[in-house]
Amino acid sequence: MTYSGAVTVGGPQDVRRLDEIEVRKLAVGPLANDVYLVTSRASGRQVLVDAADQPDDVLALVRGASPAGRLDLVVTTHRHADHSRALAAVVGATGATVAAGTDDADAIEDLTGVRVERRLRHGDVLTVADVTLEVVALRGHTPGSVALAYREPDVVQEPGAVAGRLHLFTGDSLFPGGVGSTERDPERFARLLTDVTERVFERFDDATWVYPGHGADTILGAERPHLHDWRERGW
Repeated sequence: MTYSGAVTVGGPQDVRRLDEIEVRKLAVGPLANDVYLVTSRASGRQVLVDAADQPDDVLALVRGASPAGRLDLVVTTHRHADHSRALAAVVGATGATVAAGTDDADAIEDLTGVRVERRLRHGDVLTVADVTLEVVALRGHTPGSVALAYREPDVVQEPGAVAGRLHLFTGDSLFPGGVGSTERDPERFARLLTDVTERVFERFDDATWVYPGHGADTILGAERPHLHDWRERGW
């Protein structure tokens, strides 16, 4: 089945098979949070983006994706509780390292009781075996919100694949149709839209695939024409 990026709570996961990794998407919890599991096709080592809710389902996702069921790293994209309700249970079961933006890390520790061992800043690089993820700080939804960028290798091995396509896990900072909530605070909105413009749209091409923290996926090319409209409306 072709990856669609459309998942519903209680429904099946969606799986995207790339050249070096597989991306699994699962919706969990009352706010239909998107959980993403990145699995190396060579080593089976794994990174989880947001242990949001329903820990049994998240752990089943981890164990079903790799023969070893090994989870090396959990990245929490930001401090809001709906993105970390399963964090303690998942880390307790797997021993995975936890990473989060440095300006949200203390709040996540207070909320979950889990130590954030890696405090992330813009431009940091996370490496798990052969999986490399660049940290893109997108401030505004929360002070320490982070996105993760993964670039496919430039060798195309599957028909219709885009060489070197970039994949961006954006948490609640970028969605189809706009940036994340800044609670109508003009300073926070300006900061987030500036970061999204300069650190995402000005760096990455239209084929970049966006995996948000809730709802359906998008690509930058679908959103780029609307940047001016977002700025004008103020949210």
